[in-house]
Amino acid sequence: MTLAEKIRRLPEAPGCYLYRDSTGAIIYIGKAKNLRHRVRQYFHASRWRDVKTAELVAQIADLEYIVTDTEIEALILESHLIKQHQPRFNALLKDDKHYPHLKLTINEPFPRVLKVRRIERDGALYFGPYLPASLADQLLDLIQREFRLRPCSDEVFHTYRRKGRPCLQYQIKRCLGPCVEGLFGREPYWEAVRDVRMFLEGKNRDLAQSLRERMERAAEELRFEAAARYRDLLRVVERLSEEQKMALTTEVDADIFGLHTDGRRLALYLFTMRAGKIIGKRDFYWEALPPGDLGGFLAQVLVQYYAAGEYVPAEIVLPVPIEDRPLIEQWLSQKKGRRVRVYEPKRGMKRELVALAAQNAKLAFEEHFRVLRPEAPDVLQDVARALNLPRLPERIEAFDVSHLRGTEMVASLVVCEGGTMRKSEYRQYLVRTAREGDDYAALREVVHRRYARLLREARPLPDLVLIDGGRGQLRAAVEALEALNLGELPVAAIAKREEILYVKGWADPLILDRHSPALHLIQMIRDEAHRFAVTFHRRRRRQRDFASELLAIPGIGEKRKELLLRNFGSVSRIRRATIEELRPFVGERLARRIVEHFAASERPSEEEAGILEIGSPSG
Repeated sequence: MTLAEKIRRLPEAPGCYLYRDSTGAIIYIGKAKNLRHRVRQYFHASRWRDVKTAELVAQIADLEYIVTDTEIEALILESHLIKQHQPRFNALLKDDKHYPHLKLTINEPFPRVLKVRRIERDGALYFGPYLPASLADQLLDLIQREFRLRPCSDEVFHTYRRKGRPCLQYQIKRCLGPCVEGLFGREPYWEAVRDVRMFLEGKNRDLAQSLRERMERAAEELRFEAAARYRDLLRVVERLSEEQKMALTTEVDADIFGLHTDGRRLALYLFTMRAGKIIGKRDFYWEALPPGDLGGFLAQVLVQYYAAGEYVPAEIVLPVPIEDRPLIEQWLSQKKGRRVRVYEPKRGMKRELVALAAQNAKLAFEEHFRVLRPEAPDVLQDVARALNLPRLPERIEAFDVSHLRGTEMVASLVVCEGGTMRKSEYRQYLVRTAREGDDYAALREVVHRRYARLLREARPLPDLVLIDGGRGQLRAAVEALEALNLGELPVAAIAKREEILYVKGWADPLILDRHSPALHLIQMIRDEAHRFAVTFHRRRRRQRDFASELLAIPGIGEKRKELLLRNFGSVSRIRRATIEELRPFVGERLARRIVEHFAASERPSEEEAGILEIGSPSG
């Protein structure tokens, strides 16, 4: 079944759709209230004004779908599928470490508090995450010292229960001793458990009020030892409340997000607010954001973040509007069991906190990537020093080769001058002599053509030639330069996966610090050469596919196809040509047939309702 037929047969039901490329890899996962209407929108002409959609649709070769009962189920399923398959056109929430949580085991007869790194559906309560990680240890120590819940495992607990005497933790006043019957009853122990829960939930004001009432009641009843214990706990809670640096006048649980972007890199910063107080923070980083707007990206991140956790705050405060806000609010409200508000504040304290989170995101960005915006001469000096260049690489020229299983081989040249990309000097090459799939021969050809021309025209040579590839690609470029007696020209290659540099004349590869500004500049130039080559290759493939479509028109063979392409210069001009413009080359009847053919392919049928035919030049 063709892709167009699959689109026509999509059900009008909620669910998720999965796009695959020609290799079968999943490249995008989305959810829809109406699968048929949503998927058709991707192939509608008006959507092509969006760069991300154009690039995505150009690679779609197949699709699958999963029907759900409700849109919320589709939202949750989308999050799970994205985390499972990690398609490159989706925003992925990546976190290279599991931050600690505190687990209150209310599913046990005598609960305890544990530090854990994974949340499980086991009936216990989880609090966190805590950042820095040492904060979890500090809280755990405070709970055992002040609230004195048992720290032992069930096996140790039952061992001392059989012995009828408590362990050393009870003697040093770090456990209430519930293992010995009659020493500390079940009800008083659960009172301490409830205190710990309020403490971990950040409800310090409620806890302080409860402790004060119990202290006064114990004093009235002449239970002075219990009153002293409540007094000591009250002092600890009040001290912690006073030490809280950031507080609002209203008590509210909220997650406050801020972000900072630079190019395709982004840092996302999260303040965790409980009972009106900031009790923690968390940060996430993306080195290669998928194309698109921040609203769509942030919506996907929120769904993945809250789908993975147990606790949902009453408010989620954002720096930018997000897609599907009402739907996400509805899902979060169902998950929490009460209304959850997702919004972007325009003014007031919350807006100031978002600005503060954004400020922290910027600082975290610079710390994580170590991109302190150094001046271009400084970065170029770092590159010269790292590669042992004879002079500052004011002009860097980079090459890349692109093809699909050896077909339609093309190459690109991009130029960086003074740390700035010079797009007016970019060049694209059709590989003429190399065998299909021979990257080395293609590089030799293109590098030779480039610098042979510069020598003929007496134009200045670059200070550094950069190749997208490894040792083999480096060798091919050096051979091409040596054939032109340019063996003294510095050449380096950078491999994509390992991010290792191979330098001409060096026996061992060069490994730069991954946060090095010099490496970032080299990566940026390499990525631009790759992007430019891939873009050219895709355009050539579309032209090839279109040229093949010409042969499907009765009366057009190879000779007339070549005649049309030679005289009109491009496939898009043939598509737009009128009968009068085509007549001198193919005659009146065939000119009319060509115009009618493409007019029919562009005109949607009633059934397709505005969907472009798959395989047309626009796709």
